[in-house]
Amino acid sequence: MRLVRLLYNLEPPSGWKPLVIVVLGIFFGLLLFTVYISKAPSYLSDDPATCVNCHIMAPQYATWFHSSHREVTNCNECHVPHNNVLNKYYFKAKDGLRHATIFTLRKEPQVIFIKEAGKRVVKENCMRCHSDLLSGHESVVKSLNYQSGWEERSCIECHRETPHGRVNSLSATSNARVPLPPSPVPEWMKRYMTVSKKNTN
Repeated sequence: MRLVRLLYNLEPPSGWKPLVIVVLGIFFGLLLFTVYISKAPSYLSDDPATCVNCHIMAPQYATWFHSSHREVTNCNECHVPHNNVLNKYYFKAKDGLRHATIFTLRKEPQVIFIKEAGKRVVKENCMRCHSDLLSGHESVVKSLNYQSGWEERSCIECHRETPHGRVNSLSATSNARVPLPPSPVPEWMKRYMTVSKKNTN
C-alpha cells in the first residue's frame, strides 16, 4: 500500500506528464546507449580480451598472453578477490567505475601502476593458487624464516616480472598484437557515413 501511495505522490501534474515522459525517455535512452557503447556486459565475464577495451591495457594483455600464466589463468583470477561472489563483483564494480571515470575524463596516465588494494588482492590470489608451494615441506627446509617471509612480504618483491615483465607503458610494447574490440558503430550508420563522404567529395 505504501508503494502505491509513493508512486501516486511522485506522479507529475497532468500538464507536465508529456514533458516528464520525454525527459525520462531521453535519460533511459542515454543510459542504454552508455551501457552499449562501453560494452558494460562484457565486464561481467572472465574473458581477458575485455581488458583491452581500454587501449592502455594492451601491454598488460600482450605480456600476459606470452607468459606461462596464460595456460592456467586469466586477468580476474589474479586481480579480483575470490573469497566470495559479492566481494568479487563489488571489487570489479569499484575498480571499473574508477577506470571508467579516468578514461571518460581522459586522465589516464601512459604509465600505469597497480593500486594498494590491487596489490593485496594479487598477493592473496598468488597464495591461493600456489598454496601447495607455500606449505610443502620441500620449501620449508630451504629457509628457517621461510613462512614469515611470505606472510610479511609481497610476492612481487621477488617475482615482479611475473607475468607482465617490467612493462608499464604503451611504448614498452609498441608492436603488441592484441584483440581489438569490435566497433560500436552500427552498420547502417557506417553505410550512411560512407555515402555522405562520397557526396561531399
